[in-house]
Amino acid sequence: MSVLSVEKLVKHFHVGAGTVHAVNGVSFTLAPGETLGLVGESGSGKSTIGRCVLRLASLTEGQLKFQEEDISALPERRLRALRGRMQIVFQDPWSALNPRMTARALIEEMLKLHTALSAAARRAKAAALGARVRLPGRLLDRYPAELSGGQLQRVCIARAIATEPALIVLDEPT
Repeated sequence: MSVLSVEKLVKHFHVGAGTVHAVNGVSFTLAPGETLGLVGESGSGKSTIGRCVLRLASLTEGQLKFQEEDISALPERRLRALRGRMQIVFQDPWSALNPRMTARALIEEMLKLHTALSAAARRAKAAALGARVRLPGRLLDRYPAELSGGQLQRVCIARAIATEPALIVLDEPT
């Protein structure tokens, strides 16, 4: 069984009077526990592939299967139910995090959205996740503007692993 199967993925962007062919016919399969790294120069479509795979960007053509389920054309409502099992760590942590929430609240938010944990259990798990990504408890009560870039990225990683997803897309996480 595969976690992810991508077949002939195509993504075009219509800009002005023309079309940008960002991704053309990409195919790959990931088994459980397997890692795939996409390497290419800036603008080569790596981030676009990641966003398409999670259906954060629409496909022009192709087929996506997540845990053997075809998600290529799933409606947004059905995709929301899958979001806890497929996560992303975005390239820019400053724009990925709500500046009005503490690091702890940002991590707890994922648990609130995708688990049935109580408030106390969410708080405890957020602290454990913070420790796992080497964010001491005192930093969890800070806002994004009070954290360094590396600390923000660790908040994003803690959020991504909070629900123990089957698939994590890392868009330039270092």
